Amino acid sequence: MGIVLKDILAILPNGEKDEVRKTCIYIEGNRIAAVGEKPKGFREDKVIDGQDRLVIPGLINCHTHSYMAFMRNVADDLSFMDWLFGTIDPIEQQMTDEDTYWGACLAIIEMVKSGTTCFNDMQMNIHQTTRAVKESGMRAVISRGLIGSGHDEAGQMRLRQAYEERDAAKDCDRLSFMLGPHAPYTCDDEFMRVVSEEAKKNGMRIHVHLSESVSEIEQIREKYGLTPIEMADRNGLFDVPAIAAHCVQVTDEDIAILKGKKVSVVTNPASNMKLGNGFAPIGKMVEMGVNVCLGTDGAASNNSLNMFRELGLLTLIHKGVNKTPQCISAREGFRIATINGAKALGLEEETGSIEAGKKADLAILDLNTPSLTPRNNLIAGLSYSANGSEVETVIIDGKIVMEDRKVLTMDEELVYKKINEIIVRMGLDKKEYE
Repeated sequence: MGIVLKDILAILPNGEKDEVRKTCIYIEGNRIAAVGEKPKGFREDKVIDGQDRLVIPGLINCHTHSYMAFMRNVADDLSFMDWLFGTIDPIEQQMTDEDTYWGACLAIIEMVKSGTTCFNDMQMNIHQTTRAVKESGMRAVISRGLIGSGHDEAGQMRLRQAYEERDAAKDCDRLSFMLGPHAPYTCDDEFMRVVSEEAKKNGMRIHVHLSESVSEIEQIREKYGLTPIEMADRNGLFDVPAIAAHCVQVTDEDIAILKGKKVSVVTNPASNMKLGNGFAPIGKMVEMGVNVCLGTDGAASNNSLNMFRELGLLTLIHKGVNKTPQCISAREGFRIATINGAKALGLEEETGSIEAGKKADLAILDLNTPSLTPRNNLIAGLSYSANGSEVETVIIDGKIVMEDRKVLTMDEELVYKKINEIIVRMGLDKKEYE
């Protein structure tokens, strides 16, 4: 199917920067056939009028737990370890495969409606998130969360599940896979080495939580005499391309390791603030040349999967923390939320920017909205003004998955119904009204 975005404002790459320019974008199959001039022989099956519209590369959510969407607003105002082990872990122990599936469906709807076209997920119940991704048309990178000690059978079982899920999804090129050792406090030294060797042997990337909280730092230093980042490095997790989520409580030596090993850092500002974990030194990381990307974390700790909200926090927080308005500019933030995320996932040749030959993963925003009026600086507007509700149409892999704010690939009402049934069954419906 040939789709044309006609005479539309677009954010296009120009070297290491981006610029807004009016153009036409031609989509053929699942790729962008051309930007600007119509390709020879191109057949226009559908024309989208670009008047009063802005097209951007779809946002890339580089760290989340989609199944947690049904846990929104059930574990608030708690310290990190109380939140995780006192509330979330007991809920996870009750989860069925179907709970995971419907949670992922809800997460995908929320992400699509706020302009995300690809997400990097760490999950527990295999086949359920991939099922939701296949049905919805979303793009995703999946990690089975790995917890283990040495060569224990539980850890080995989770590794087998990770490979089973990867192999079962070979028919969907919108899905790719990483190995996901959960964190230093759930994976010991030896198990980390097991996972790193598996990643090297299978040519897979690694997705891990690191240095998220003060309690984690204290626990790992007491046990190993190292920071979590030093521990991960010692055990080979950075010997393959790796994504480290959070990296809030880090030393200068930690940052040097991340840069030297070319580790991508996913910052999750809302989750880090809400759990009282602090502010990652993102300005310093960017200055030192670390590839920084952006994520929401799960809805149990955020409680949103809206990347526009996260982009606004990213570009505001560090100005205040560092007392300089130049820290993480709107242009830097936009790249962190798009092409930097694609690089972290190994997808920079496929997505993350609007260029001929790349996959057609695009979000179209309505500019006739209060938040984007006047149209003085639209890249700044994405960080400082937009809230995600401006997203009108979303195209993923060349297919329209949302048009005029209606998700075409999923039954929204059914998803909401199923989610409400789950929280009633689990006793999570803490109503403050009748």
